[in-house]
Amino acid sequence: MVVEPPPCRWVLPDPLAADEDGIVGIGADLAPGTLVAAYRRGLFPMHLDADARVLGWWSPDPRGVLPLDRLHVSRTLARSCRRFTTTVDTDFAGVIDACAAPREGGGHWINPALRAAYVALHELGWAHSVEVRNGAGTLVGGLYGVAVGGLFAGESMFPRATDASKVAVVGVVERLRDDGRDRLFDVQWCTPHLATLGVVEVPAAEYQRRLTVARDLALPPAFR
Repeated sequence: MVVEPPPCRWVLPDPLAADEDGIVGIGADLAPGTLVAAYRRGLFPMHLDADARVLGWWSPDPRGVLPLDRLHVSRTLARSCRRFTTTVDTDFAGVIDACAAPREGGGHWINPALRAAYVALHELGWAHSVEVRNGAGTLVGGLYGVAVGGLFAGESMFPRATDASKVAVVGVVERLRDDGRDRLFDVQWCTPHLATLGVVEVPAAEYQRRLTVARDLALPPAFR
């Protein structure tokens, strides 16, 4: 069940007023009400310093989205999808901890404050994980994000086996279109890795138009 948190006590910035890096504001907090209000507005948080003292709010232009009808599943990925299984919300802590683990080449940004914030959102029914397991039931990949109506805002993913994170993306798409609705899968930025799956860039104004429609749709059955 999704529990509505106490309302946000901050005035959130205009998502179309981002600087060249995609930052629209600094400050506020990571309370559940703040986060839910931010995602409804098209914003997401990320600290600007290693000590997690400066909280930034982001709205990239262009924005990375994965159109549900443009998902590209290669033959290799299709084999991986058959080899692995996906579940929802069976190990949120395990997924976010794996996403937070330091990686080669950097990219470590999920600090204890962010972890605690998304765990709290998960407990209220807003944040969800998709787990990818091998035949032995071992967690080999996954992702987590926030579902607001028909929006799924992907936050981070990890692989411990070839194609495991891509299988998680396929798992999200399958669940977003489970009942035939055309929901919005937001991935923040389009990376080369995500582009192979069909992720495209859209102008921030177009993202806002799609968000306005998506957030009023029903949650996918898997996230209710």
